Amino acid sequence: MTEQTLAAPLDDQKERQRGFSRYQSLLIALLAFTQFTIILDFIIMSPLGAILMPSLNITAGQFGIAVSAYAFSAGISGILAAGFADRFDRKRLLLFFYVGFTLGTMLCAVAQTYHVLLLGRVVTGLFGGVIGSIVLAIVTDLFPLHHRGRVMGFIQTAFAASQVLGIPAGLFLANHWNWHLCFVAIVGVSIIAIAVIAFAMEPVDAHLRLKQDRNPFRHLIATIGQPRYTLAFAVTTLLATGGFMLMPFSSAFTVHNIGIDIVHLPTIYLVSGLFSIVTGPLVGKASDAFGKYPTFVFGSVVSVIMVSIYTHLGHVSLATAILVNVLMFVGIFSRMIPSQALMSAIPEPSQRGSFSAVSASLQQLSGGLGSMLAGAIIAQAPDGSLIHFDRIGYVVVATSIVSLVAMYFVQKSVAEKAGRSVV
Repeated sequence: MTEQTLAAPLDDQKERQRGFSRYQSLLIALLAFTQFTIILDFIIMSPLGAILMPSLNITAGQFGIAVSAYAFSAGISGILAAGFADRFDRKRLLLFFYVGFTLGTMLCAVAQTYHVLLLGRVVTGLFGGVIGSIVLAIVTDLFPLHHRGRVMGFIQTAFAASQVLGIPAGLFLANHWNWHLCFVAIVGVSIIAIAVIAFAMEPVDAHLRLKQDRNPFRHLIATIGQPRYTLAFAVTTLLATGGFMLMPFSSAFTVHNIGIDIVHLPTIYLVSGLFSIVTGPLVGKASDAFGKYPTFVFGSVVSVIMVSIYTHLGHVSLATAILVNVLMFVGIFSRMIPSQALMSAIPEPSQRGSFSAVSASLQQLSGGLGSMLAGAIIAQAPDGSLIHFDRIGYVVVATSIVSLVAMYFVQKSVAEKAGRSVV
């Protein structure tokens, strides 16, 4: 059974010409919304730090452990789930992990002590960390390669939407009532999403008709040991490492080094997020129209230029800071979306779930290690400004260049498989 056979239920020739069907549009919106809740649950911890630490009487170090607990538990669960990822209907798998994620978030909502909150973050990471890989496997199963750029473009707007809608709403609830309500709200919308998945989404089980190893451990080893996947896993690790090195320290750098008042900090995230919501689908369309790799090259060039400028900024105006951030996000999205679409064409249909789970695990673990490495590189001056932040920029630029070269060979194998010169 080929990739086209798996995509056949949603790959009608007429639908290619007139765009997505009503069910396809519903499915894309549903997958994007699940990603929105997962991403929001992860990033809401950072802005809540100033409220959580005095409320639970914990140190900054303990709060850091609570934040990293999600990433590392998510990385571990990705490896553990990889052996089973292709043995079940993907809809049921999505429901199982989404329910677990919701229960973990509920633990965070009712936490009155640090240890209950920490347990909640671990449970949430164990289940939530796998959902992204299931979403990617569903997209790969149901949409042909020439549509995946657009699909991933829409789904990746979840990240921008969490910045524009989720974080301001969460901080509003925390400031006007208490921080527990932030997690209660996520639980509420997650329950709605679970109901829609259960009753509106059709089974995704064509892969079950393919020959598979009955032993989950052997299935995992076969996926990890596949030589064709090694380079793809390496590129995934590089992409995540670079991104996670900048993100944790961006707000401190913006305030103390660039000189933007903390009151205006949300404005930068708001405008950047709004632009990302618009550019995400456009990048997806461009990657389908002009090719995934050419779009990735464009994004890499923009990212290298903007990261170099950003990490060397001194005191600038709010307008300049917004412009630099917007252009940097354009570069990031122009790498993220086509790279995911390209990666989806690498695994065999019978190994898509396990491949995606291992990739998601590598993203989480390398992201956590990248944050730790960045923390070891930079230092803080007495006035609060970050020292050696430019060195992080050099590392990100270097990983971007290496990943650009490595991605060429990834796309080359995909293009040969598709009988084309470039994809």
